[in-house]
Amino acid sequence: MQNFKSSELVLAPNGSLYHINMTGRELADNIILMGDPSRVNMFKDIFENIEFESINREIHTLTGRYHGQRFTALSTGMGCDNIDIIMTELDAAANIDLAHRSVNASHRTLNLVRVGTSGSLHSEIPVGSLVASAYAIGLDGLLNWYRHDDSQLEEPMAQSFAAHMQLPQRIGHPYCAKGSAELLHRVENFTVKGITATAPGFYGPQGRYIRLAPAIDDLNEKLATFHWDGLKVTNLEMETSAIYGMSSLLGHNALTVCLIIANRADGTFLNDYHGQMHDTLVKIMESLL
Repeated sequence: MQNFKSSELVLAPNGSLYHINMTGRELADNIILMGDPSRVNMFKDIFENIEFESINREIHTLTGRYHGQRFTALSTGMGCDNIDIIMTELDAAANIDLAHRSVNASHRTLNLVRVGTSGSLHSEIPVGSLVASAYAIGLDGLLNWYRHDDSQLEEPMAQSFAAHMQLPQRIGHPYCAKGSAELLHRVENFTVKGITATAPGFYGPQGRYIRLAPAIDDLNEKLATFHWDGLKVTNLEMETSAIYGMSSLLGHNALTVCLIIANRADGTFLNDYHGQMHDTLVKIMESLL
């Protein structure tokens, strides 16, 4: 039996996970992830009751009930580096005996749905659309730091994508991961299905030119013309590949649904989307009941 050292499994003084400030008792099986900590406040009007709340840095957490079913709403902050922390600690809350620092005898599977914002790569997916990610392409490199077999991720897809993009060697090998088919089926009546590319930044890694020129001039055009499994790359964001990849390795179910607030093909941007985001959160929870 493995007993994790204090320097590896880091706990807060109250015995909870160091960053998320939770144990398995406070964590629901159905988890709604979002980047913006303030967005978690929407659940104070959505939940019928609140059992638990924690705020630590960019991580704001609420656990409560909706139509009698237990949910946890949790903010991750922006980027795959934050997802590395969040996913590791959520899995530890579910599957580690924190008091004894050992893996539980039985595995607890979580349903994780990221509800975020994103930029579309195609004019026919306008701002205000909802895109569900069947696959995610990781340009961030996070999963390359974890030991895994090619069969645990979508390596043939990654090879095809790398050949299509002809990425500079210094950027590193992309990885690809598949979302939960069962969760995807639950949202297919109100979303557009596609492939999401996850970038390690908002500007250069997404092809935006402000004062520093991107390394790949035609990044978005190349992304928009990649196809796999009958699907095209629909959108760019900053978290999904890490959520899908780590869920695949850790044995959880994951899905991302993004509200399109920017259309990179026609240059439009949706400034006021908070009402639509509230409605989207409710639709997602309804789909999980």
